Amino acid sequence: MAKKLVAYFSAEGTTRKKAEIIAEAGNCQLYEIKPKVPYTKDDLNWMNKKSRSSIEMADKKIRPEIEDSDIDVESFDEIILGFPIWWYVAPTIVNTFLEKYNLNGKKIVLFATSGGSGFGNTVSELKVSAPGADIVEGKLLNGLSKTEIENWVKELD
Repeated sequence: MAKKLVAYFSAEGTTRKKAEIIAEAGNCQLYEIKPKVPYTKDDLNWMNKKSRSSIEMADKKIRPEIEDSDIDVESFDEIILGFPIWWYVAPTIVNTFLEKYNLNGKKIVLFATSGGSGFGNTVSELKVSAPGADIVEGKLLNGLSKTEIENWVKELD
């Protein structure tokens, strides 16, 4: 059986709740991708073009720093990676996470939460940050019950 990690970035707690369900259902270790500088409510105001999140998403080269962790990400065979959808893709902090580790040969299954948009170009935009990994679009978890999420996790095996 593959050793799995559930890694997630959650700006407001929505993705965290889904990640916790996935980790429990799949008996996986849980890892939170934490920004070195936490996002404030003003930072997340997507209607303000000068907000931190708007600036980061407008320039795909920006890589927000993440807190250091003692977790050995490279020791896992598969990573179930979650995040909120921002501007139809993953937040650039997810690229920061992927670029921090050698993920060559790893399978990375994506899950996301969203206010209404789909994955968009997420897979292609993340592949540049982990070129040797097999990144696959997983599932949008909006509105799914705990049981539905648990069933999806079982399908991943």
